[in-house]
Amino acid sequence: MAQEEKASNSVAGPSLNHIELYVPDAAAASSEFTEHYGFQPLGDITGRNRDHRSLALSLGHGLDGSILVLTEGRTEEHPATRYVRAHDWGVADIALRTPDAAGAYRAALAAGAIGLREPQELYGAVLATIAGFGDVTHTLVQPPEGASHRWLPGFGDLAEPVTTPTGLNFVDHLAVCVDAGQLEPTVRFYQRALGFGVIFRERVEVGSQAMESTVVQNSARDVTLTIIEPDVTADPGQIDGFLERHGGAGVQHIAFATDHIVRTISVLGERGVEFLSTPDVYYDLLSRRLEPGHHSVEELRKLNLLADEDHDGQLYQVFTRSTHPRSTLFFEVIERMGAKTFGSGNIKALYEAVEAGGAIAQVPR
Repeated sequence: MAQEEKASNSVAGPSLNHIELYVPDAAAASSEFTEHYGFQPLGDITGRNRDHRSLALSLGHGLDGSILVLTEGRTEEHPATRYVRAHDWGVADIALRTPDAAGAYRAALAAGAIGLREPQELYGAVLATIAGFGDVTHTLVQPPEGASHRWLPGFGDLAEPVTTPTGLNFVDHLAVCVDAGQLEPTVRFYQRALGFGVIFRERVEVGSQAMESTVVQNSARDVTLTIIEPDVTADPGQIDGFLERHGGAGVQHIAFATDHIVRTISVLGERGVEFLSTPDVYYDLLSRRLEPGHHSVEELRKLNLLADEDHDGQLYQVFTRSTHPRSTLFFEVIERMGAKTFGSGNIKALYEAVEAGGAIAQVPR
């Protein structure tokens, strides 16, 4: 059941500036996002000491879009090099925009955050960094006066992109796996240090496996983290597997929002994106849970799309087949038709479909 909670921090909440991924090869990673997912290239910079290369990509259009930065370390000492060595490529920094980076940094430390880089002026802006979860950090970005809403450190003001040709609009949420016992401390960190609020809590049991999750969201509602921990009293499951292969807490998947998932998935498939298969019996059993209101069962079946609903409406989702070397990062495409939850009903539905004789499918989450 969804639960609304007030943030415990009086500091104005930050908004999303960009998401940075550390990658072994920025050009190759950029090609993956642009050719397969339709991201639009925005800029290309090399660090002042030539210790890294970063490429900026845009998803969606205008104020509602999201920006990814792909950074390749070119020295052994660069953080991207160390991150890739430990985890291979993945989300390393969720950068948060704030009108007062120094004030936000002090407030976060007072609330228990670990400071990694004290506020400093750089590129005409004020930047600071705090630790998040695992090796993921949060850079606090106070852009220069007069900067546009699309300003990036090192890149400056970015041009308005054209609409993403695949129909992907923005990052809906990021799924975060943390070690057992770290769910509540992580949630409290986001509440107290960054002013996030809790919007949803649930326990999911699938056969002999179980997990606990809590969703936190900033006041601007453009950063949503679904934080999940395994129940170690149950059998090991997918979350345990992620933590072992990844080497600790991290982002398990990034969800991209679309206004029309049938059209978007058809385009992505034509561009070479592979999605997880769904047991056919899932669709035979679907009417027991809900009556799809926006796409036919046959459309869902043809494209392996999943459907779920809550008190506010329905959602449709599908998960990509991971291309990560450790299979620890994948993507989700989601269309929300009023629903505010995250498709947990599909976890149980897929399990029931397999139990009813369907082919084994990877369970999302």
